[in-house]
Amino acid sequence: MQPIIIVLIILVVLVFIALVKTIQVIPQASAAIVERFGRYTRTLNAGLNIVVPFIDSIRNRIDLREQVVPFPPQPVITQDNLVVNIDTVIYYQVTDARAATYEVASYIQAIEQLTVTTLRNIIGGMDLERTLTSREEINAALRGVLDEATGKWGIRVNRVELKAIEPPTSIQDSMEKQMRADRDKRAAILQAEGVRQSEILRAEGEKQSSILRAEGDAKAAALRAEGEAQAIRTVFESIHAGDPDQKLLSYQYLQMLPKIAEGDANKLWIVPSEIGDALKGLSGAIGNFGGGGGVGGGLQPPQAPHVPPQAPKNVGGERREQPPID
Repeated sequence: MQPIIIVLIILVVLVFIALVKTIQVIPQASAAIVERFGRYTRTLNAGLNIVVPFIDSIRNRIDLREQVVPFPPQPVITQDNLVVNIDTVIYYQVTDARAATYEVASYIQAIEQLTVTTLRNIIGGMDLERTLTSREEINAALRGVLDEATGKWGIRVNRVELKAIEPPTSIQDSMEKQMRADRDKRAAILQAEGVRQSEILRAEGEKQSSILRAEGDAKAAALRAEGEAQAIRTVFESIHAGDPDQKLLSYQYLQMLPKIAEGDANKLWIVPSEIGDALKGLSGAIGNFGGGGGVGGGLQPPQAPHVPPQAPKNVGGERREQPPID
């Protein structure tokens, strides 16, 4: 009885193992290579798959998603014999699981070595300055070569990036000094341009200010002259409207003589030649006024203003200097 139970237990275990080996579940975005007696049979895709137990075997499971592989810094010599260290990152994707399994032993190592050799070929034809400023060109050239070489391996290189390009320390110091000198030069140029622009703007402002000031003075002078002309016109019209006679004008002139004589510095008088006629007219006016006043209200004629004895007489309109008073 016991041997039968042991045999049944062994059969159950074998059936369970057979079922496990028969049913294969492949995750999404993955593939499995099936071999029968060591020979490739088929590729299992995502989902539930049935294989022959103890005859078919799973050789390799491959992830079909895009992979990112960073490579360590590689020393590369430029065209001007300078050694630079370049870090690269490869983005690739397996498109054919069978080719990736049987066409190359280790596609990761193969891609790394191909990247290093291609990068050396590309950088070897460039100098340091072009290498530092042509990353897009290097990436495009490197991707084209890798994609063409890895196509038969069932791998597609989607993108290649250069993470860092590190020149020697001495070259870095020289580049920093050059960049510092360039920045100082640009700063000096910008400062000079700023000073020049400010001087130009200041000159323009002074020019506009002078022009506006001159225009203001001209307008003010014009308005002032117009006002004086209007005042003279008004006075002239008032005089003509009042119709003054010669006697009134003579009297007004005699009233102004004391004001003319005021001040110690007045040593020179200008007596018009018409003063005689004015005095004659004034004396006639006073005589007529005195004759009428003695009979009427006893009014006295107005007294003529006192004229200093030193005032010279200029009957003919000539200038005479007043002698100094001791």
